[in-house]
Amino acid sequence: MTTTRRALLGLLALPPVLAATGLPALAAEPETFAVDGLAIRGIDPVAYFTSGAPVAGSASHAVTYKGAEWRFASAANQAAFTADPEKYGAQFGGYCAYAASRGYLAPTVPEAWTVHDGRLYLNASLRARELWLQDVPGNIAKGRANWPGILN
Repeated sequence: MTTTRRALLGLLALPPVLAATGLPALAAEPETFAVDGLAIRGIDPVAYFTSGAPVAGSASHAVTYKGAEWRFASAANQAAFTADPEKYGAQFGGYCAYAASRGYLAPTVPEAWTVHDGRLYLNASLRARELWLQDVPGNIAKGRANWPGILN
Protein backbone atom coordinates (compact mmCIF):
# COMPACT_ATOMS: atom_id res chain seq x y z
CA MET A 1 0.00 0.00 0.00
CA THR A 2 1.33 3.40 -0.97
CA THR A 3 0.80 6.45 1.19
CA THR A 4 0.53 9.70 -0.69
CA ARG A 5 1.55 13.05 0.66
CA ARG A 6 -2.09 14.21 0.49
CA ALA A 7 -3.30 11.24 2.57
CA LEU A 8 -0.55 11.80 5.13
CA LEU A 9 -1.40 15.51 5.42
CA GLY A 10 -5.05 14.59 5.80
CA LEU A 11 -4.26 12.28 8.71
CA LEU A 12 -2.14 14.94 10.38
CA ALA A 13 -5.02 17.42 10.14
CA LEU A 14 -7.48 15.00 11.77
CA PRO A 15 -6.68 15.56 15.51
CA PRO A 16 -7.42 19.33 15.43
CA VAL A 17 -10.63 18.68 13.50
CA LEU A 18 -11.75 16.09 16.06
CA ALA A 19 -10.92 18.45 18.91
CA ALA A 20 -12.95 21.23 17.32
CA THR A 21 -16.04 19.04 16.95
CA GLY A 22 -16.61 19.05 20.70
CA LEU A 23 -16.53 15.30 21.17
CA PRO A 24 -16.99 14.50 24.85
CA ALA A 25 -13.86 13.81 26.82
CA LEU A 26 -13.78 10.81 29.07
CA ALA A 27 -13.27 12.23 32.55
CA ALA A 28 -13.13 10.48 35.86
CA GLU A 29 -15.81 11.14 38.44
CA PRO A 30 -14.78 13.20 41.48
CA GLU A 31 -13.18 11.18 44.27
CA THR A 32 -15.83 12.45 46.71
CA PHE A 33 -19.55 12.63 45.99
CA ALA A 34 -20.64 16.20 46.69
CA VAL A 35 -23.70 18.34 46.07
CA ASP A 36 -22.83 22.00 45.52
CA GLY A 37 -19.32 21.17 46.71
CA LEU A 38 -20.53 19.74 50.03
CA ALA A 39 -19.73 16.18 51.09
CA ILE A 40 -22.74 14.37 52.59
CA ARG A 41 -24.87 17.37 51.58
CA GLY A 42 -23.40 19.35 54.49
CA ILE A 43 -24.07 16.72 57.17
CA ASP A 44 -21.44 16.26 59.90
CA PRO A 45 -19.81 12.83 59.32
CA VAL A 46 -18.55 12.59 62.90
CA ALA A 47 -22.11 12.97 64.24
CA TYR A 48 -23.02 9.57 62.80
CA PHE A 49 -20.55 8.12 65.32
CA THR A 50 -21.22 10.43 68.26
CA SER A 51 -24.96 11.15 67.92
CA GLY A 52 -26.06 8.10 65.96
CA ALA A 53 -27.90 10.32 63.49
CA PRO A 54 -27.29 12.77 60.66
CA VAL A 55 -26.69 16.26 62.07
CA ALA A 56 -26.30 19.39 59.96
CA GLY A 57 -22.82 20.83 59.84
CA SER A 58 -21.92 24.51 59.86
CA ALA A 59 -19.89 26.59 57.42
CA SER A 60 -18.01 27.95 60.46
CA HIS A 61 -16.67 24.44 61.12
CA ALA A 62 -15.53 23.19 57.72
CA VAL A 63 -12.50 21.59 56.08
CA THR A 64 -11.68 20.70 52.51
CA TYR A 65 -10.74 17.07 52.02
CA LYS A 66 -10.47 15.04 48.80
CA GLY A 67 -12.04 17.78 46.69
CA ALA A 68 -15.12 18.52 48.81
CA GLU A 69 -16.07 20.68 51.76
CA TRP A 70 -16.90 18.70 54.88
CA ARG A 71 -18.95 20.51 57.52
CA PHE A 72 -19.21 19.82 61.24
CA ALA A 73 -21.65 20.69 64.00
CA SER A 74 -18.85 21.60 66.41
CA ALA A 75 -15.16 22.42 66.61
CA ALA A 76 -14.63 19.13 68.46
CA ASN A 77 -16.13 17.14 65.58
CA GLN A 78 -14.04 19.10 63.09
CA ALA A 79 -10.90 18.31 65.11
CA ALA A 80 -11.79 14.60 65.28
CA PHE A 81 -12.23 14.46 61.51
CA THR A 82 -9.02 16.39 60.85
CA ALA A 83 -7.12 13.97 63.09
CA ASP A 84 -8.48 10.88 61.30
CA PRO A 85 -10.38 11.64 58.06
CA GLU A 86 -10.13 8.03 56.87
CA LYS A 87 -12.05 6.90 59.95
CA TYR A 88 -14.80 9.51 59.84
CA GLY A 89 -15.05 10.17 56.11
CA ALA A 90 -17.68 8.20 54.23
CA GLN A 91 -16.30 5.09 52.57
CA PHE A 92 -16.32 4.80 48.77
CA GLY A 93 -16.01 8.57 48.55
CA GLY A 94 -19.49 9.09 49.93
CA TYR A 95 -21.04 7.38 46.90
CA CYS A 96 -23.61 4.66 47.50
CA ALA A 97 -21.85 1.70 49.11
CA TYR A 98 -24.40 -0.75 47.70
CA ALA A 99 -23.90 0.60 44.18
CA ALA A 100 -20.12 0.36 44.62
CA SER A 101 -20.56 -3.30 45.55
CA ARG A 102 -22.36 -3.77 42.24
CA GLY A 103 -19.70 -1.93 40.22
CA TYR A 104 -21.28 1.47 39.58
CA LEU A 105 -21.65 4.89 41.19
CA ALA A 106 -24.82 6.36 42.64
CA PRO A 107 -25.50 9.50 44.69
CA THR A 108 -26.42 9.22 48.35
CA VAL A 109 -28.81 10.67 50.89
CA PRO A 110 -27.71 11.36 54.48
CA GLU A 111 -30.63 9.39 55.96
CA ALA A 112 -29.49 6.07 54.46
CA TRP A 113 -26.38 5.25 56.46
CA THR A 114 -24.61 2.52 58.39
CA VAL A 115 -21.60 2.51 60.69
CA HIS A 116 -19.94 -0.90 60.44
CA ASP A 117 -16.60 -1.83 62.02
CA GLY A 118 -15.94 1.83 62.79
CA ARG A 119 -16.52 3.05 59.22
CA LEU A 120 -19.33 5.12 57.71
CA TYR A 121 -21.19 3.83 54.65
CA LEU A 122 -23.87 5.79 52.81
CA ASN A 123 -26.55 4.56 50.43
CA ALA A 124 -28.65 6.06 47.65
CA SER A 125 -31.94 5.39 49.43
CA LEU A 126 -33.43 3.56 52.37
CA ARG A 127 -34.26 0.68 49.99
CA ALA A 128 -30.62 0.48 48.85
CA ARG A 129 -29.65 0.44 52.53
CA GLU A 130 -31.96 -2.54 53.12
CA LEU A 131 -30.23 -4.42 50.29
CA TRP A 132 -26.82 -3.35 51.62
CA LEU A 133 -27.65 -4.67 55.10
CA GLN A 134 -28.41 -8.16 53.76
CA ASP A 135 -24.66 -8.85 53.46
CA VAL A 136 -22.58 -5.96 54.78
CA PRO A 137 -19.19 -7.77 54.89
CA GLY A 138 -19.74 -9.25 51.43
CA ASN A 139 -20.86 -5.92 50.00
CA ILE A 140 -17.85 -4.17 51.52
CA ALA A 141 -15.50 -6.74 49.96
CA LYS A 142 -17.16 -6.35 46.55
CA GLY A 143 -17.10 -2.56 46.82
CA ARG A 144 -13.40 -2.55 47.72
CA ALA A 145 -12.68 -4.80 44.74
CA ASN A 146 -14.43 -2.28 42.47
CA TRP A 147 -12.99 0.85 44.11
CA PRO A 148 -11.55 3.20 42.85
CA GLY A 149 -11.78 1.77 39.32
CA ILE A 150 -15.45 2.70 39.04
CA LEU A 151 -14.54 6.39 39.22
CA ASN A 152 -13.28 6.23 35.63
